[in-house]
Amino acid sequence: MKCPFCGNEDTQVKDSRPAEDNASIRRRRACTACGMRFTTFERVQLRDIVVLKENDKREPLEREKITRSMTVALRKRPVEPDRVERAVTGIVRKIESSGMAEIKSSQIGELVMEALERLDPVAYIRFASVYRDFREARDFEDFVEGLNVPERLV
Repeated sequence: MKCPFCGNEDTQVKDSRPAEDNASIRRRRACTACGMRFTTFERVQLRDIVVLKENDKREPLEREKITRSMTVALRKRPVEPDRVERAVTGIVRKIESSGMAEIKSSQIGELVMEALERLDPVAYIRFASVYRDFREARDFEDFVEGLNVPERLV
């Protein structure tokens, strides 16, 4: 594993343990050249999946993009990072186990919306506002009217 700090290709595993409900292995590593420590995760990948973008581009499915979009929606919300990781793992597993070699980005967006709806209603609305391209306050009103959101959040 290449050191992210100095680029040295000789690193040592210092500690390994299961992570994400035994869906991955977390490894602490140390660089033999610069001494810096970093963490890596090893996960099962059933197949390479291609994402079909709205502009007809194709790119590989990236777990980090799903995590990043959920993290942005959840910014300053009381949701633990491990719950987000479990949700992302669930989304990726669902995609991989579907048997599809390609998936539309809109389908991934719907899976993210479902996960956010279960995690936090505010993050769900935030994500929906970007994903569904809300243009004015009425778009928010129409969307929220269809939800079972506690009155204190509206």
